[in-house]
Amino acid sequence: MDSWLTQRARWVQIMINGTAQVYRYADEKSDKFWRIEYAGNTLVVNYGKTGAIGKYQIKECDSDEACEKEAKKFIASKVKKGYELYPDFDADNHLYMDDSEMGIHPMTAHPKFRTHFNDEFYYDCANEEAPFGSDEGSDTLDMLEEYVRKDKSFNFTVSPEEQIEIDWGFETYHPPIDITRETTERLLKVDEMCLTQSDMVTYATAFSQIKIMGRVDAELKEMAINAMKRKVITDELQGYGFSETLAKMIKDLEGFK
Repeated sequence: MDSWLTQRARWVQIMINGTAQVYRYADEKSDKFWRIEYAGNTLVVNYGKTGAIGKYQIKECDSDEACEKEAKKFIASKVKKGYELYPDFDADNHLYMDDSEMGIHPMTAHPKFRTHFNDEFYYDCANEEAPFGSDEGSDTLDMLEEYVRKDKSFNFTVSPEEQIEIDWGFETYHPPIDITRETTERLLKVDEMCLTQSDMVTYATAFSQIKIMGRVDAELKEMAINAMKRKVITDELQGYGFSETLAKMIKDLEGFK
């Protein structure tokens, strides 16, 4: 039996070649879409009112063959009910949310996220340095998905400060503006917890926006890169070793267009 991380790595590698189809049913009473995508032994369906985010559900089958068979069975059932192919579905501007029962998964990430951020640690829920592996990162993603469901125009850039000071009730958010070693060392001595959480929430927010929307606000992107660079300095000052994960995250985010 493959380990959880081995399965995640395999999913990420085959995700670009996944098969996705979107169908639509419209009559005088309703207008709804149904999207299915499958890769390897995993399939995801996303459905709801046309134009809405919809609900996401993931199913894991016993084998790749069983998955393809199940997907075709689902499609045939929808076609029989009157659903038709929906070529105008805008996958790039659609919003992508996780299945609450499965958690973070490549197949519920925006195609641009899964293509560009294709290392397995981006889906690792146990790696404290990964965007969503820490409690702070995981909570950030969960909260942002909830906020975006309520308001598609949600402002991601102001979210880190609001999350730290309003949602979590901590005294101070430390924006990653002056990230010199001297300033970082001073802040670390007087407010270690808020400094660390400010950085982790900031870069988790940027990765969350890309995972959900396939894009990131320019100001937030700069903030996130600075937050990760300051985290590198913080780790060094605290005597931790060099983090290849953080270094790769910085490089990947810098290269994201």
